[in-house]
Amino acid sequence: MEIKALLLSSEMAIAAGTVGCFAVMRKMTLAADSFTHVALPGIGLALVMRLNPLVGAITALMLGALIIWGVENRTGISTETVTGVVFSLALAIGSMMASGEELIDALFGSPGTLSNIEAISGLVAAAAVIAFMLIAKDRMLISLVSAEVAATAGINVQRLNLAYLVAFATTVALGLRFLGVLLMGSLIIIPAATAKRMARNISQMLEIAVGTAVFSTLTGTWIAMSMHRPTGPIIITIAGALFFLSLAWR
Repeated sequence: MEIKALLLSSEMAIAAGTVGCFAVMRKMTLAADSFTHVALPGIGLALVMRLNPLVGAITALMLGALIIWGVENRTGISTETVTGVVFSLALAIGSMMASGEELIDALFGSPGTLSNIEAISGLVAAAAVIAFMLIAKDRMLISLVSAEVAATAGINVQRLNLAYLVAFATTVALGLRFLGVLLMGSLIIIPAATAKRMARNISQMLEIAVGTAVFSTLTGTWIAMSMHRPTGPIIITIAGALFFLSLAWR
């Protein structure tokens, strides 16, 4: 495994662990898994236009985040409901636009060879997500407890929610190469769910989630490369096994 791919997958896993903790606390478990599928039509369109699939994925994810945020704020419909509708539409459109081996890679992940531009931009984006989550952690916790209290404290809850959705979309885009559209949401949710069972406080939850995500990603990628198999299913199998082991934790 290339050093730059190793670094990017590690940083992506750290971002997934931090973002996932707040997805679990916001009760976005199902919505988080569905949101990753929004990337599929973007990937399909990029393939048709002979562009880098990641460009299409990022564009579709950011557009999806804006649509979900806008509809949620205008209608008051829950994030899970809006995401479910957007997910269904995106999956239908994406399935019509991509086919064959390219679709399999998009669904389950295929690390391949990273260009220097992809590696550098990915590392910068992952660092930005991690920095945002750590800086905004306290404000997000307050807004989760009470939007009214957060507003009284001078926190713009709507803007904070949009920033979180953008960070979530960025994290999904970072992991598409390693886990694919179908499984990236699982890496965001499963380590956080594991950490929630084992942690005594928020700081511990973040640490355990990050550790679980990084271990699953690096171990799963190594096994997948040794077996010449798609990386996504093996990474998530390891993460799932760790979750079930955590059920014995009291």
